[in-house]
Amino acid sequence: MTRSVAVFRPDDERIDEAVSLLESLGVEAVPDPMLAVEAAGTVPRTDAEFVVLTSTTGVDIAAEGGWTPGDQRVCAIGPKTAAAAEVAGYEVDVVPEDYTSEGLVEALAGDVDGARVEVARSDHGSQVLIDGLHAAGAYVHETVLYRLVRPAGAGVSVDRLVDGDLDALCFTSSLTVEHFLDAAAERGVRDEVVDALETATVGCIGPPTSETAEAAGIAVDVVPEDATFEALAEAVVDALG
Repeated sequence: MTRSVAVFRPDDERIDEAVSLLESLGVEAVPDPMLAVEAAGTVPRTDAEFVVLTSTTGVDIAAEGGWTPGDQRVCAIGPKTAAAAEVAGYEVDVVPEDYTSEGLVEALAGDVDGARVEVARSDHGSQVLIDGLHAAGAYVHETVLYRLVRPAGAGVSVDRLVDGDLDALCFTSSLTVEHFLDAAAERGVRDEVVDALETATVGCIGPPTSETAEAAGIAVDVVPEDATFEALAEAVVDALG
């Protein structure tokens, strides 16, 4: 019997890529976009020595807004963000070994004492990044490039889980966890869903997402070493056996 795996990527090429990857791993993908992007009409500031970009969406919005880094050092949270930045014509100076906020802080900690750091990202970015840069001595400014909202109609995975027709879930951010539970609450089945997750395989892309899930009473089974969707999907499918 083919196992089914829910994925919550935004409803653009990322959900298509996620579905293709899961299907190539031999499972049924259940696409249920939990994030929609609303651009804020802003671009990164140009008066900082460092600019931190934390997603391909942020890169695309900055480029569409006509932003160029000039002499600023561009820092990307991971290889996909770095690749998008290079496609946009930005030279990337820093990519951490650990593709997380903690990893980015560690990569920059020795260079930002007394420096101005611009963090350009969504309205739901991790406070870990800001706090870590402050602790490293940086003067940090944050620009919200876009807002992440829950799309109307999200929640097909909730219905399938309640019906006993979902084997695993791949949460790719704390906000996907929150929006999934919001969709369950709207249907009046939040507690039922949390109980049903006890028998499903729950994967989270990294520690912050896992912590959000566990704080909500969700038992997390899989957190890959690399904070990428590919690593998450492979680990979840492996856990399904």
